[in-house]
Amino acid sequence: MTAQTSATRNPASTMPTLFIPHGGGPCFFMDWSAMMGGPADTWDKTEAWLRALVSTLPERPKGIVIISGHWEEPAFTASTAVDPGMIYDYYGFPPHTYQLQYPAPGNPALAARVVALLQQAGLPARTDPARGFDHGVFVPLLVVDPDATIPVVPLSLKADLDPAEHLAAGRALAPLRDEGILIVGSGMSYHNMRAFRTPAATRPSAAFDQWLTQVIEAPVAERDAALVQWADAPAGRESHPREEHLLPLMVAAGAGADSSGARVFTDNVMMADISAFRFG
Repeated sequence: MTAQTSATRNPASTMPTLFIPHGGGPCFFMDWSAMMGGPADTWDKTEAWLRALVSTLPERPKGIVIISGHWEEPAFTASTAVDPGMIYDYYGFPPHTYQLQYPAPGNPALAARVVALLQQAGLPARTDPARGFDHGVFVPLLVVDPDATIPVVPLSLKADLDPAEHLAAGRALAPLRDEGILIVGSGMSYHNMRAFRTPAATRPSAAFDQWLTQVIEAPVAERDAALVQWADAPAGRESHPREEHLLPLMVAAGAGADSSGARVFTDNVMMADISAFRFG
């Protein structure tokens, strides 16, 4: 497979890259009001947006590379599992949510290509033959592709959580967009677990979301420079006491390469603003 240059790329067929909110635990598959005490429709808008996502793409993806905020390794790591298993990495939810299944196939060849692209860019990368689908992968993808027919390759964060390195990882993976591969960062634009469902989430999430939207929609050079300094943004650390749920955005933005970015979804859930972003 040969990567196209920006001069030869056909925007009509090039996949965008996406940063999506993956919700709270198995939120799309349970009675939120009974368990969490919030409105029953808390996640309805996010679910509807995810359900329509494939219809917004230039074609049905040949594969999905998804970077989850719930997997960290010393080096960027791609799963080569043929039949990835389930990782129920949430706690205290209804018993039936631990029976959810997402039988999408893996794609070892795609995983190997991901690692090769990262290594060619001088980034540490390896494969993992056993890693399955954590809830940052299977919960949103059960909504995006409920028939589980699109092959999925999970990709880890690098454990040092360096934003510049995650932008670089995204840039290294950009050629996949011209090969029918959808690159998805799965996290949350606001992720302060102690503040969710309290007024303490409202002002910081709105301030950070406004900043993030302005940055994503800025020219690429300005966008990348600002994202590296995200912790200095208005309410940056209030919104992300730890940045593992924001770093998937860096990979999606880097993979966006020279494509413009835009906020494509926003809602207020659990008293916090959350958003999704698209590049290309």
